[in-house]
Amino acid sequence: MFAGHSLTEIAFLAAALAGAGALTGILAGVFGVGGGALIVPVLYELFRILEVPEETRMPLCVGTSLAVIIPTSIRSFRAHTARGAVDMQILRAWIVPTIVGVLVGSFVARYAPPALFKIAFITIASLSSARLIFSLRWRLGDEPPKGAALRAFGFVNAFLSALMGIGGGQLATMFMTFYGRTIHQAVATSAGVGVLISIPGAIGFVLAGWDKPFLPPLSLGFVSLIGLAAFAPVSVLTAPLGERIAHALTKRKLELAFGIFLLLVSSRLLVSMVYA
Repeated sequence: MFAGHSLTEIAFLAAALAGAGALTGILAGVFGVGGGALIVPVLYELFRILEVPEETRMPLCVGTSLAVIIPTSIRSFRAHTARGAVDMQILRAWIVPTIVGVLVGSFVARYAPPALFKIAFITIASLSSARLIFSLRWRLGDEPPKGAALRAFGFVNAFLSALMGIGGGQLATMFMTFYGRTIHQAVATSAGVGVLISIPGAIGFVLAGWDKPFLPPLSLGFVSLIGLAAFAPVSVLTAPLGERIAHALTKRKLELAFGIFLLLVSSRLLVSMVYA
């Protein structure tokens, strides 16, 4: 299907991605998130239907997800900064290790087997799912670690996020709440992490997939330009519908719903590995 770049193929791919973006926007509004935890599985199913080869499907999903996250992360970070909610001390400590982690993750993406991306996503999504479903409230201390330990987390978070196609906010938020920071400050600081990860991450995946064969039409490396153009605007437009649904549910019901969603996504990717 992707041997030629006909207008029919491009139009079909754009329409399919716009529909996927609409679905993701609703889900994002319901669950209060808008990152790769939703974008990657939706893109994975879409590219499977469109017969994107297995060896390029998952990195294409991850790279496109990171590109989609860029404008959302910047807008969110600016809003949180205006409110003074961002812990700039922690964010500054994470700048260098985060960028290094993203670049290393992007380099690994060029040579890694598809299973590595799935394993990273399944592991983190399953842990998050268990935490939400069972309402676990882990606490490791009153203050985040300093120095090398703090920078090491920044690197690991960025490396895993680059492989998963997420902005790092989910892991960074968990980390900060483990050490006594409020959820509001954790979310605000994580928005800054999303900026640090998504921009170099998207560039890295463009380079990682630059000369790879069997990519969909108008792909820039492992980033689908059609996906970026069709996905982001539509998801923003449909998010308010999801938000209205969310307001009709309690916080606990939302936690359960998102936890179950992550569990289903993890199970779907696990099945694809077993029966590949």
